[in-house]
Amino acid sequence: MIDRALLTDRIDRLVGGLTGLKDEGHFDEPNLDGTKGDYVSFDSWEWPQGVGLYGLAQLWLQTGDDKAKAILEAWYANQLAAGLPSQNVNTTAPMLALSLLWRKTREEKWEAPMRDWADTILSSMPRTPSGGFQHNVSDKINDNELWDDTLFMVALFLASYGEGAGRADLVEEAKFQFLVHTLYLSEPETGLWFHGWTFDGNHNFARARWARGNSWISAGMLDLLELAELDDGSRRYFEMVVKSQLDALIALQAESGAWHTLVDDPESYEEISATAAIGYALLKGARLGIGPESWRDAGLKALDAVIANIGDDGVVANVSYGTRMGHDLQFYRDIPLHPTAYGQSMALLCLVEALNLTKGEA
Repeated sequence: MIDRALLTDRIDRLVGGLTGLKDEGHFDEPNLDGTKGDYVSFDSWEWPQGVGLYGLAQLWLQTGDDKAKAILEAWYANQLAAGLPSQNVNTTAPMLALSLLWRKTREEKWEAPMRDWADTILSSMPRTPSGGFQHNVSDKINDNELWDDTLFMVALFLASYGEGAGRADLVEEAKFQFLVHTLYLSEPETGLWFHGWTFDGNHNFARARWARGNSWISAGMLDLLELAELDDGSRRYFEMVVKSQLDALIALQAESGAWHTLVDDPESYEEISATAAIGYALLKGARLGIGPESWRDAGLKALDAVIANIGDDGVVANVSYGTRMGHDLQFYRDIPLHPTAYGQSMALLCLVEALNLTKGEA
């Protein structure tokens, strides 16, 4: 039996750990425009914070947690007043949670920036020869490269805002991005995903079956199915893709319930942000009837691993720092561990999904 009181306590801790994150100067990552890159502090507009906000939004929507809503509203009000950064794949990530806030409240002040941002994506975001979005970020131009991260950072926003705004063009673009990334990044022999693809030489770099990259897909593809109404053929296709991937991931789950940062390399360290997002996908996929009961069992094992890594301060341990494209597998094994907003958020998603299993209990 799942301990609901334990889950709610750990969720409260996770929110505190998320909002308390501060950059302590461990990493020096200046942006291309000369500004300081802050990928840790909660009050920075970047992709880790964007994923963190998504966890808060899902907590609010699924539990009615007014504290989470208040945090979201205050964060976006402050950021919009200060002015938004230049658009790229990663700075799009915070728009996803904003779309959920707007879809629920319908306040115009939240929609205007999203409308402009989405239109600029369609008209100006750099694309690879395939039409997939080129994975440009605040501190680097990645010419002719597709990364699986892009789907979570950009395509989910287009799907969510497009559905809420009645913009079929945005939903179709999101669907296309998932399709083209599946073509180049998924591995038919296993169902797993590689981190990236380059059209300069036409290859998958180190052919890294990177855990968090796979978790962006498993969690993101299932969320796509909920964020937007897709045609039947596309829905069935994406269900097939994610089912193939999650079945493969279950076979690679460690005894602890976690996944290694290279999912097929048991010598690489166990990584908790990916474990949380894959666990979330397994629990959600089982609840939606996309996968069998064995998905639920594997998801609960992942849940145990996540809970074991939540400290008294609410900070999730054993989370790998932001990961660039690796040209050899050792690169992934050497990524340092550091608290991050996405680590907090993925744990939130996993624990909030687990709450669904306790509904009806006293």
